[in-house]
Amino acid sequence: MPAIEIQQLTKNYGNNKGIFDVSFQIEEGEVFGFLGPNGAGKTTTIRHLLGFTKPQSGKAAILGLDTWKQAKEIQQHLGYLPAEIAFPANMTGTQIIQHTANMRGLQDMTKAHQLIEMFDLDPTALIKRMSKGMKQKVGIVCAFMHDPKILILDEPTTGLDPLMQSVFVKLIHQEKQKGKSILMSSHLFEEIEGTCDRIAMIKHGKLISTMNSQDFKNFDRTTYKITFRDLQNLQDFQKEGFILSEIQEEALHLTLEIEDLQINELLRALSKRDVISIREMEYSLEDYFMNYYKEGDYSHV
Repeated sequence: MPAIEIQQLTKNYGNNKGIFDVSFQIEEGEVFGFLGPNGAGKTTTIRHLLGFTKPQSGKAAILGLDTWKQAKEIQQHLGYLPAEIAFPANMTGTQIIQHTANMRGLQDMTKAHQLIEMFDLDPTALIKRMSKGMKQKVGIVCAFMHDPKILILDEPTTGLDPLMQSVFVKLIHQEKQKGKSILMSSHLFEEIEGTCDRIAMIKHGKLISTMNSQDFKNFDRTTYKITFRDLQNLQDFQKEGFILSEIQEEALHLTLEIEDLQINELLRALSKRDVISIREMEYSLEDYFMNYYKEGDYSHV
């Protein structure tokens, strides 16, 4: 039985807003990345999993329990970190953590103290005196301290400095080793790439790709950056018919992408030119993602 399962989930708000026929599942011990620009449907999907929204059609289940009909039963097994944390301003971090523990009936605060130490958090300050990063650390403690089987994390490292981001990645790996199932929505490609086993991409409310995290590195296409000795060689090469993604004449280099079967053709063309260097460009998750969104302006992603 999958830890999280969504089947043909649809919520249509009109004007092409919402989610449409979304299906995916997350297995026990799997970290699942959820990518998409603002408004693509990530939050709507997460709200269904949390039991905040009733499906128009389709269904969502966590640990075999219906997320709308059995939300209360699910809560004891669920840890949630929202993208926008809104704690009462006049409470301290300590009070927030203790209040959350009381609501969950949690008496053993061992893990909470471990997380506080791990993230170098002083929770005694008032929330209104805390930075965004400090509030985020309080949220992380509240989401993880009851040792839930399922974690839903929406932009989990917002406000954290690079050191604390690396600490968070370490925490994710630790939880994965314990068999936790984690859904993580993030705009940080390196974070998703470094932690997730599988990745889903959503656009206009529809899943457009679901893949293993290493798959995008194993495509049968390769990108090269080639630097020429002079402008004449650069211009002559452009007549060879390769698809060029970038040309910088002042720097005397260009970038092209070829299918692996074209490598001999490329080498023959380059052998006729005076070339200073040829460098293979690493294909990142961000490159893969942006290929799906290049038709629109998604610079905020």
